[in-house]
Amino acid sequence: MRIIVNLDVMMAKRKISSGDLAKRIDITPANLSILKTGKAKAIRFSTLEKLCEVLDCQPGDILEFRKEED
Repeated sequence: MRIIVNLDVMMAKRKISSGDLAKRIDITPANLSILKTGKAKAIRFSTLEKLCEVLDCQPGDILEFRKEED
């Protein structure tokens, strides 16, 4: 099982840069990069809420669950 992070897709749709998004949700560009690459082990609901607010989307637009193939 795996959680896929589609943050790049939403950022492209909303035409927002990493630097601008990081500023608007009040996290470091390095932490945003960790989220974008799917290397984060967890995400705070407050951060997810800010992402959804700024990107005008739902959590499911950013996070996707995929089963691993056997």
